[in-house]
Amino acid sequence: MRIRLILAAISLGLASPQLAPRAIAQAAPAEPVFTAQGIKAHVDFLADDLLEGRNAGTRGHEIAARYVATRFEALGLKPGGPDGSWYQQVALGDFALDDARPPSLSVGATRFANGDAVLIGPSPSFGNTEQKVAGAAMFAGYGLDSDYQGLDVTGKFAVVLTGVPHGLTGEATYAAEREDKAAIAGRHGAIGLLYLVGPDPRGFSWSGAADYYLRAQTAWLGPANTPYGVDPGLRIGGYGNSAVARALFAGAPMTADQMFEAAARPGPLKGFALKPRLTMARTSKVRIVHSPNVIGILPGSDPALASEYVMLSAHLDHEGTDPNLPGLDKIYNGAMDNAAGVATMLEAARAFAESGRPPRRSILFVALTAEEDGLLGSEYLAHYPVTGAGKVVADVNLDMPILLYDFKDVVAFGAEHSTLGPIVARAAARMGVTLSADPMPEEQFFVRSDHYSFVKAGVPSVFLMTGFANGGEKAFRNFLATHYHKVSDQPGQAFDWQAGAKFAQINYLIAREIADGAEAPRWYEGNPYGDRFAPGQPRAPRPVVKP
Repeated sequence: MRIRLILAAISLGLASPQLAPRAIAQAAPAEPVFTAQGIKAHVDFLADDLLEGRNAGTRGHEIAARYVATRFEALGLKPGGPDGSWYQQVALGDFALDDARPPSLSVGATRFANGDAVLIGPSPSFGNTEQKVAGAAMFAGYGLDSDYQGLDVTGKFAVVLTGVPHGLTGEATYAAEREDKAAIAGRHGAIGLLYLVGPDPRGFSWSGAADYYLRAQTAWLGPANTPYGVDPGLRIGGYGNSAVARALFAGAPMTADQMFEAAARPGPLKGFALKPRLTMARTSKVRIVHSPNVIGILPGSDPALASEYVMLSAHLDHEGTDPNLPGLDKIYNGAMDNAAGVATMLEAARAFAESGRPPRRSILFVALTAEEDGLLGSEYLAHYPVTGAGKVVADVNLDMPILLYDFKDVVAFGAEHSTLGPIVARAAARMGVTLSADPMPEEQFFVRSDHYSFVKAGVPSVFLMTGFANGGEKAFRNFLATHYHKVSDQPGQAFDWQAGAKFAQINYLIAREIADGAEAPRWYEGNPYGDRFAPGQPRAPRPVVKP
């Protein structure tokens, strides 16, 4: 602002000879300027109908990826792909059920059809496969690692409850809910896994689960097109309702109803053998596509710190098109989700590149693929980093900022877990914005976006959401109810583009302080995410909370 006024005065012949040299000296380096027009231009392109919803593996996503790569190139960034290009290609397997041969579950001689009493989804296995798995069954409580103590499920079905035990609170609940029960069952030797959904499922919607679980699933593929995270010993899995549970618990030490009553009380449940044998069958087919993460690098200027990378991530993909939708509009444009996040990342990249002040640490700018399919692009990048001998020390994730109002506060998911918290607070304060607590803890946003893939790799991470002050709650809840994952999420919404510029500047300031700080972010002592995913890393003292 100050620079523009000085230049305007010079052009009108009003600046004195003594003032002009001093003004030029003060203007180097200039503080980056963020504009509403810059954010709008990116969103308008990325959410245009021509990109057909940017679904991973489609032509529209390829165009979006090329757009981001050209922006990186224009800014003078270095290509960050493993082959010297801008792209890290991710192999994705789309798995679908064969409608001609629907899945089924048999408990002894009683057969249950798929969709009514059981949910058996597509197989996460390579190739067109027909599976029929039979064996004895063992009840293993909630399927957490501790629930298998004293049980032998080798070559058997593990039967577990959905959810976590009653009585857990706070972080313990979050940590338990993120346990990978399928991986745990596989490690203990199970050949199959059956989840039981009781009469009080605590948020589990059978119809909602059926809508998700029975449709095609996507997984990223490693060497030999093997799906990541699938235990080779665990061959099949599904869900069963109360009717299935009653058949399974016939002759057991307790009935299914008694077991569900016990599950309503705090504490774990002791496992035991079940008498009926289980037979689960399904036929599935797979289609393999490739879709890129787009990666640009701004090298650090400090030789002692340049091997440490600060990441700014935003997912590029959205939901594509659906020809079966009613009406004329079949395109999920994804303007807010997540063209707005990518625009934020691109403007932060521009600010770094044009600032005239190279960061001490290197910056990794990443447009991720397949977030909508289950954080797959970020999982792939976390598993196959592009930093060589270097390491990522922090991730600032940008996902679906609600840019419909002049926000006065932000919610920083993950800020309380590490020393990123004070950095976020200082950046927000510089912009006259306050830091608010999570207004919707029941949504568990911290574990639902791409940054969580890097948290699982031990990286302190933060993810900002525009807050509920100044009309934010109404705007946020209305967007979720009216436009989220709907074709109406388009650039024609009542965007506050200046709010977009402010959001980009806050995230730039966060990344700038991390990049130039004397030490890398650290997990707090005793933090469950740090303790679980980053053992051995240095810790910071947990801040004292004032009463």
